[in-house]
Amino acid sequence: MNKTLEGVRILDLTHMLSGPYGGMILADLGAETIKVEPLHGEGTRKLLASDPKNSLAGMGAYFITLNRNKKSVAIDLKSEEGLAQFYKLVEVSDIVLSNFGAGVPERLGIDYASLSKVNPRIITCTVSGFGSDGPGHKRPAFDQVAQASGGGMSITGMDPEHPVRAGIPIGDLGGGMFGVMGILAALYERERSGRGQHVDISMLDCQISLLNYMATMHFLSGENPHPIGNSHFVHVPYNTFRCSDGFIVIAVITDNFWQNLKTVTPCPEFDDPALDGQPGRWAARDMIETKLNEILGTNTCAYWLAQLEEKRIPCAPVNNFSQALSDPQVLHRKMVVELQHPDGSSTQGPGNPIKLSRTGEDEYSPAPLLGQHTEEVFTALLGYSDEEVVKLRQQGVIG
Repeated sequence: MNKTLEGVRILDLTHMLSGPYGGMILADLGAETIKVEPLHGEGTRKLLASDPKNSLAGMGAYFITLNRNKKSVAIDLKSEEGLAQFYKLVEVSDIVLSNFGAGVPERLGIDYASLSKVNPRIITCTVSGFGSDGPGHKRPAFDQVAQASGGGMSITGMDPEHPVRAGIPIGDLGGGMFGVMGILAALYERERSGRGQHVDISMLDCQISLLNYMATMHFLSGENPHPIGNSHFVHVPYNTFRCSDGFIVIAVITDNFWQNLKTVTPCPEFDDPALDGQPGRWAARDMIETKLNEILGTNTCAYWLAQLEEKRIPCAPVNNFSQALSDPQVLHRKMVVELQHPDGSSTQGPGNPIKLSRTGEDEYSPAPLLGQHTEEVFTALLGYSDEEVVKLRQQGVIG
């Protein structure tokens, strides 16, 4: 099958979430992704592995999802011989992806300065909490640390006294996504220069980038924004509303939407001409939201969504996971896919959101067992004999 990144080889040294997520995206796009693990396995292998509700044949949900379409090779990088074998893989690869803490790649000899001597075309990418330089770059970081440091957590929740992290781990996932963008940009540049380079991704940098226009608003006003729940700081009504059996979102961002909403939710108070423009609705936002909750509470989510959609008013149900993952639009877009275990059993998980018109057919191989592809990689890729592979394994260099 012709895939977009077919012919690109990645050595994936990542663990936990941010790095593995970036590697998963690249693997989904067709890059040959070789997961290089320590002899005892990458730490995420153990997460939920013994949880009967969240594992499959001894493999937890984290590992099943994040390591699909990857091969596993076990190498002791802390040994001199293991590092030598890794360098041989670097010679025939395009990208080395890692998310170790600050200074670890240098200590292991797998940083860009070291690897570019082995292969001048190599592209390295590290995803870390605070980047490779600066006064605070050595601090350890996980998802919530990045969310808190990046400012977004201060505007999430219902009020300034109770900051709330995003339910989705956007600190980690953002680092992985920006890592993919950086790697693809470096690959494109290499076509012109013939040289690799290092991609330095800071999870904090990513969170600052995601502040986007709100950061500019802060610099213009000099004010710190505060949490406003599910409402909007400009548009009214733009919030979550309770129906008789759940919640829906209504997002009125133009005066025309307001006029249409008035026909769906008749209310004498809404007929005030002062409400026909945004300033009037903003001034009366408490009244508008109170009345809408009263009206919408008289019937079901399905009833009101049908009425709102008929008038083309932006709206949506607040779906739980079961509802979101069975949505006909989600299923049509192949965003729920089969995730297999090497033993043939399977579960389901999220698909690849990048849809390409000519080279985008989805294909998913199982997340690998530890060292499942060590022999294959060393014989087929490096040209080792079976005897040489056995010898390396007996020496404790590979597993």
